[in-house]
Amino acid sequence: MAPSTSHLYHHLLFIFLVFLFHAQQCQAAGGSWSVLLPSIGISAMHAQLLPNDRVVVYDRTDFGVSNISLPNGACRPNTTDCSAHSVEYDVASNTVRPLMVLSNVWCSSGTLMPDGRLVQTGGFDDGYRVVRIYKSCDSCDWQEIRNGLNQQRWYATNHILPDGRQIIIGGRRAFSYEFYPKMSATENTPSLPFLVQTNDPNVENNLYPFVFLYPDGNLFIFANNRAILFDYSNNQVVKTYPTMPDGQPRSYPSTGSAVLLPLRIRKGTVNAVEVLVCGGAPKGAFVNANKGIFDGALDTCGRIKISDPNPQWVMETMPLARVMGDMLLLPNGYVLIINGASAGVAGWELGRNPVLSPVVYQPDKQVRSRFEVQNPSTKPRVYHSTAVLLGDGRVLVGGSNPHDKYEFGNVLYPTELSLEAFSPSYLDSNSSDLRPKIILPVKNTKIGYGKQLVIVFTVSGIVDPSSVSVTMMAPPFNTHSFSMNQRLLVLDGGVAAKILGKSRYQVVVTTPPSGNVAPAGNYLLYVVHKEIPSPGIWVQMQ
Repeated sequence: MAPSTSHLYHHLLFIFLVFLFHAQQCQAAGGSWSVLLPSIGISAMHAQLLPNDRVVVYDRTDFGVSNISLPNGACRPNTTDCSAHSVEYDVASNTVRPLMVLSNVWCSSGTLMPDGRLVQTGGFDDGYRVVRIYKSCDSCDWQEIRNGLNQQRWYATNHILPDGRQIIIGGRRAFSYEFYPKMSATENTPSLPFLVQTNDPNVENNLYPFVFLYPDGNLFIFANNRAILFDYSNNQVVKTYPTMPDGQPRSYPSTGSAVLLPLRIRKGTVNAVEVLVCGGAPKGAFVNANKGIFDGALDTCGRIKISDPNPQWVMETMPLARVMGDMLLLPNGYVLIINGASAGVAGWELGRNPVLSPVVYQPDKQVRSRFEVQNPSTKPRVYHSTAVLLGDGRVLVGGSNPHDKYEFGNVLYPTELSLEAFSPSYLDSNSSDLRPKIILPVKNTKIGYGKQLVIVFTVSGIVDPSSVSVTMMAPPFNTHSFSMNQRLLVLDGGVAAKILGKSRYQVVVTTPPSGNVAPAGNYLLYVVHKEIPSPGIWVQMQ
């Protein structure tokens, strides 16, 4: 019997509502991709943007030779390896320069220090306790401090502190934390029982913990599926947050990612502090992957307002499940989720089904309309991939080597030596008349805390003065799906006003109030107009 008109109407209405729901979940694709260099000679396992717009990249030293030679016939001391395992990429010239690391930097960590040096710690084997320093110049190279750490640090997380030192937390079989530089030769290494409590036997699921500096000076530390607020000075847990509702692991090797959502400063304070944790792999996935069974990745995110008196996780569903994804803050306050796979876990040969499409998350939209799927890359970026925001707003993407050495044929996912750029949709040419360009302050201006800062910028098109904001980005150290020290500040400021001269405007903002909110160091300053950021300029908080 033919269906009634009413039945058909309701059937079509149901289909339309399902379509509308999915359209909200993943709106029209955006962004574009370009290959910058087909090979930089190494696979980019770790990456850090430096305040001269160069990116230092490194891999590991214990697998054999790379595809780029050290200069002038140099070889690593006491070896026959004359290849480089680190390079410096120059954004402006799109070229690389080989660097020499002496000890094994595999699965290490690091922090950009206030003076612009990358201070990098730990690694494997002869690199376990090494501190390495890279200060960029045309002829500079890595310097190493043997036994610079008290404990072996492999898969640890670092964070810059308000006093200008960095804290190094955890690592494999290292349930403790320490600082660098040391105050004294006898400085102790406090234990951190939280890392014991979050350690799954024979799996771990708590390496590379997600660490963020809270605006009161304490540290938010997330490992496995739960988090604490930690007073590192007194070795005291200040607050224990609820376990994520699904109880699933989000830390290495069940690798998800996390960001501290943009910190909005109002009248010298940050009223709302939120963390977003996305992706990972379900319980049992690591054991299964080692048996050749590749469980589907998690498609959920947890968002928690850690500044609430009684914080609770709010779960959201991503349009694409993802393990080993990177989460990057963009200058306009959006979150980019990029790289990774949709099955398996982190580790050699343990991931499957690359996720080629990034996703943009807009934190201020309504739940269920925050995610937007972007245009896909053609290159799988699975285990040991990296992603770094550049000053011009592009995202540098490199790495991917799920093998114990470089493998270019007869494998599912060959070792990837290329560098790509993902350009978010705010860089589309049809936005050029809305895009600000900063005239003042000039590059490398030193700015103090709690001061008035006059910013002069140009926009060629029509400006909505009430749609102008100013943001500051701390450049993070990226490895293993986590960007350490990542921080975006939205400065307190008035409405932009037109000033003398064609298309020239100014806005007056207040700089961050303290080192707890913005640790001293180098930041990228952006003017954002209608969600379109200017190219960033470097400033120095001091």
